[in-house]
Amino acid sequence: MKTRSILTAAASLALLALGALQAAPAHAQAMHHSTEPPFSHEILTGAVLFEKLEYGWGLDGPNVGRWDGQAWYGSDVNRVWLKTEGETARNGRVESAEIQLLYSRLLSYYWDFQAGVRYDIRPQPDRFYGVIGLQGLAPGMFEVDVQGFVSERGDLSARAEVSYDAYITQRLVLQPNVEVNFALQKVPELDIGSGINDVEAGLRLRYEVTREISPYIGVSYERKLGDTARYARNEGEDVGGWAFLTGIRLFF
Repeated sequence: MKTRSILTAAASLALLALGALQAAPAHAQAMHHSTEPPFSHEILTGAVLFEKLEYGWGLDGPNVGRWDGQAWYGSDVNRVWLKTEGETARNGRVESAEIQLLYSRLLSYYWDFQAGVRYDIRPQPDRFYGVIGLQGLAPGMFEVDVQGFVSERGDLSARAEVSYDAYITQRLVLQPNVEVNFALQKVPELDIGSGINDVEAGLRLRYEVTREISPYIGVSYERKLGDTARYARNEGEDVGGWAFLTGIRLFF
């Protein structure tokens, strides 16, 4: 049943991707290659970015380690993405961890359409998801990543993240970011309620020693809401609070 559900989700996402690509205006791709046809002489390149490798000291809750990274390879038009994020508790135990494998297609100069799969290793029980989303730059140079998910059991959820790099000097960068998670159905075995599950807001100040290495400090506030907060309270967990952060950003 699990394999059939995954294949069904993947097929649905493929149809959605095909429809979106056929609907995209032809001139959107020409914008990216104004002096030559959009598919000629494509150069394949790749990169790895760990936006967050950090440890947080909870002012109102537990200390938490966190990672958030992504890698891509391909041309300006077609790329393969690998994304991962997760958290560890103070004892080193992994509390949450996910991996995404995505195909990305250029829709316009600033926006990519993405579709693929996601696998959550933690929390247990593990889950497979189909993924569909948009990633790019909104007006004002805000970095936006919006994703919708359908699990192997048909549960629907979504995530939206917005961040902005404010250059104080050529090397000193202040980055505010907000992330919100939604769910259409309750998933009690994963302690997920319907509606808005949680909100996280952070402010990180990094110093770019080089383009590749940027240590930072910051603060964050996270809050679980609705039934998700109720599940946490029933298990004796904190529903949110402030944390002081220190970490490093790596780009290869």
